Amino acid sequence: MANESSLLLPSELAVVIVTWNVRDLVLESLRTLTADLATSGLDWGVWVVDNASSDGTPEAIRAAAFDGVRLIESEANLGFGAGNNLALRALGFSDSPNKRAPNAPRAVFLLNPDTLVHPGAVSALYRVLFGLPYAGLVGARLTYEDGVLQHSGFRFPGLTQIALDLLPLPPALHGRLYESALNGRYPRRRYAPDQPPFAVEHTLGAAMMVRREAIIAAGLFDEGYFMYAEEVDWSMRIRRAGWEIYLVPSAHITHLEGRSTRQARAQSIVNLWRSRLRFYRKFYTPLRAILATWFVRLGMRFQIGKVQRMAARGELSAAERDALISAYREVSRL
Repeated sequence: MANESSLLLPSELAVVIVTWNVRDLVLESLRTLTADLATSGLDWGVWVVDNASSDGTPEAIRAAAFDGVRLIESEANLGFGAGNNLALRALGFSDSPNKRAPNAPRAVFLLNPDTLVHPGAVSALYRVLFGLPYAGLVGARLTYEDGVLQHSGFRFPGLTQIALDLLPLPPALHGRLYESALNGRYPRRRYAPDQPPFAVEHTLGAAMMVRREAIIAAGLFDEGYFMYAEEVDWSMRIRRAGWEIYLVPSAHITHLEGRSTRQARAQSIVNLWRSRLRFYRKFYTPLRAILATWFVRLGMRFQIGKVQRMAARGELSAAERDALISAYREVSRL
């Protein structure tokens, strides 16, 4: 474990992990990450930003004494974007786009604390990022804990995706549409480990490596998002700055999805839709933003009815029912 004064900025790769109350998961993530970094041949360092965890995460990381790992302790839970920005500023990047960062590492790898890095993943991402001349951001092939593929490359969200998320459809139709381009997905066959990197519009934020020049061009994360959609917003700005985004199937990472957000399910619903609405209003045309807002409000009504039916069948407690209904109503008012 390195302290603030003894760890110089790496020339090639900095890894940033933002964590909140998942002590055991982040320790295992750091174990697999540092093992892979040790064989990468890169000059690297790891920055862990702890978002005011109450489960002893900072103490456990210090006790583990990982080589090359620096800990930044936030006094408050800043969320994903602002937490990453703490580390990005420490690495020499500016909040303002197009401001030089001469001492910043060549690339930054943003990684969730609920991930397990498989051997060779870091090197595969780094090779592709600098092997393709206009690659500004690359993402990994993600699988769930049981080995099932998790889509990690997407098209930017459209109105159809809102409808598929919120509105009732016949199960057979929903299943077909969920895996389709209408829902922003790319074909599963493209994720096979032997397939070449393929261009996507944005990646999932759980594991994405970004070129220094792309960060400089786009600026840091928009801290108006607390959680969710920050990486979509950032990808949009990176692409608008002239950079391309790729998914790298040969880079394999297991994603133990949602372990932090499950701790506050109702609040996570509010955070999700607050962020999505911010994205729609920021990047959609006025007409599309109005339609998106209308879809979300309609969807909240359906979700409230669904929760009430689940509670009536005994599938939710009264407290769970009330918390979820309150969350959906809050989204409707956003």
